Amino acid sequence: MSIPFAILFDMDGTLFQTEKLSTPAFSRTFEQLKDKGLWDGRTPDEGEITNVLGMTIEQVWNKLLPGASDEAVHAADTFLLENEIQLIKERITDLYPGVKETLQTLHAQGHALFVASNGQEAYIDAICEEYGIKPLLTDLYSAGRFSTKSKNDLVAKLLSDYQIKQAVMVGDRHSDVEAGTTNGLITIGCDFGFAQPGELEGATIVITNFPQVLEILSKIDTITHHQS
Repeated sequence: MSIPFAILFDMDGTLFQTEKLSTPAFSRTFEQLKDKGLWDGRTPDEGEITNVLGMTIEQVWNKLLPGASDEAVHAADTFLLENEIQLIKERITDLYPGVKETLQTLHAQGHALFVASNGQEAYIDAICEEYGIKPLLTDLYSAGRFSTKSKNDLVAKLLSDYQIKQAVMVGDRHSDVEAGTTNGLITIGCDFGFAQPGELEGATIVITNFPQVLEILSKIDTITHHQS
């Protein structure tokens, strides 16, 4: 199977308003760790939690549970995933405005759409199921599913597996811009989530609301058709 053109989307801070879910999910997780006697350090604040969003789960615990035992890290994985899925089902948050409609339009136009996220597999799956976007997506690639160490590696694997000729990477973190650039993709930086100042430097273009993706892609489509 070969795909001439595809669009790759990060999840947290790009499609999904994770910031409303992450603070309660992490807070509950740290309470559970303390109750079990697995952690006696402090609970991270909202800013520290937001800063780790978009990292692989291994990188997250290196930051938030420095020096913790393997048992504590394993428990933290389990607790966090359970808490996140519970909160997703409670609809504590939502997709960003216009995400579902934009994905529906792109899907109707015949585009191959993928998620490329550093999140855990069951977490990404739960979001796509709960908010009804799974049928619009060709596949869900996550660090949790493939045990990739970086977004660069994950995107490289996706491009190789599906033999994608050209693609666009859409994301809100420096790791998304870097993964796109490293793999020779056009990059769309999303400046409506929790991107830090300067984080999207190097992106081909920066958008301030999700539906702008349609406008950008119509121009890219024209460019790619001229090139082919």
